[in-house]
Amino acid sequence: MARRPHITLMLVVGVILFVFTTYMLSSSGSSGVVQHAETLDLGGSSGSGDHKSASGDGGSKSAFGISDNILKGGSIAPKLENATAKAELGRASWRLFHTMMARFPETPTAEESLALKTYIQLFARLYPCGDCASHFQKLLKKYPPQTSGRNAAAGWACFVHNEVNKRLKKEQFDCNKIGDFYDCGCGDEGAKKAGEAGAGAEVKTETKKGGDLKMD
Repeated sequence: MARRPHITLMLVVGVILFVFTTYMLSSSGSSGVVQHAETLDLGGSSGSGDHKSASGDGGSKSAFGISDNILKGGSIAPKLENATAKAELGRASWRLFHTMMARFPETPTAEESLALKTYIQLFARLYPCGDCASHFQKLLKKYPPQTSGRNAAAGWACFVHNEVNKRLKKEQFDCNKIGDFYDCGCGDEGAKKAGEAGAGAEVKTETKKGGDLKMD
């Protein structure tokens, strides 16, 4: 009976992160995002492209004007002691994570790529299981998010999932078949498009036949 509340909690956290990221993107302006997309370091590596805070807090700022400490600070939630709740939360989170990557654009804009990187960093900080979040943040520093496109993002997500499973001594996923385990619903979209294309072809055929008719 505890499954539904924890899945609902995970979805709420995901929605909050999505709304926050969308708000910051819209407030910053698309030109600022494109200008800083190449220099913003959200992956944990040190680079010369970081922008120092004008407020003197010692932390760099992203294209949004958010302090780097907000994006990369420590986990916020306390340790989750309930093993059942932790397991249910993990399953729901991975489903959300893999589905998001599978539905990410194949050729995203700089703004979309930056949005996903920011989401992942905030997700790692706000994850409701504090010790899990800390482990995941270490993974992000070692293996920065890859958001150049759908395949890169999906492959990265599967890789870090396997890294987590390796630590927990769980079975490894075949990343070539990750879609078989986490159905993103993309197949339904493909079938719908194919159906629409077929219907369009039928309409053209009927129109052509109708053009051959002669009225007395």
